[in-house]
Amino acid sequence: MFSNIANNLRFDPEDGLEVLVRGHLTVYQQRGEYQIKISYMEPKGLGALQLAYEQLKLRLEAEGLFDQDHKKNLPYLPKKIGVITSSTGAVIMDIIDRIENRFPTPIELYPASVQGINSSKEIINGIKYFNDSKSIDVLIIARGGGGPEDFVGFNEEDLVREVFACKIPIISAIGHETDFTLLDYVADVRAATPT
Repeated sequence: MFSNIANNLRFDPEDGLEVLVRGHLTVYQQRGEYQIKISYMEPKGLGALQLAYEQLKLRLEAEGLFDQDHKKNLPYLPKKIGVITSSTGAVIMDIIDRIENRFPTPIELYPASVQGINSSKEIINGIKYFNDSKSIDVLIIARGGGGPEDFVGFNEEDLVREVFACKIPIISAIGHETDFTLLDYVADVRAATPT
């Protein structure tokens, strides 16, 4: 496997790990040996996404990013709440409805993709925006339910580190009660559902 392929793997291969590979068979003529030029590799059984998630979680946990003593307290009565989520999804409507019904508080929305290749970058930009503007007291990062592939952006190392470094208390409201992302572990508070 060439380095440009190996650098893009979502997990760290380890000795003894069974893997499935895709590639093409070639002959190394100098020694007359067959070899496989690998273009794709994933762990057998446990999916690559799950293995990458577990490995990154262990590494970040060992660094102390999930420690309780780093958690910021939520303000008792926030003057303004920031929300990073899709501007067209049901989640923002749910959040607006719940806040208006329970304790009306101004909300500032930073629209961002909550799925797909650019989602973590857009969420990071939202965190930086709110952190720099100092216009809110608490920040909610929200997304509805889905499968493991839908939550990939919330398991990116750059996003986890940005949340850890944020000066504003952050509530993670990602998925449903059984859905856990790395964002949930680093956030100051986790809401079991966007509601």
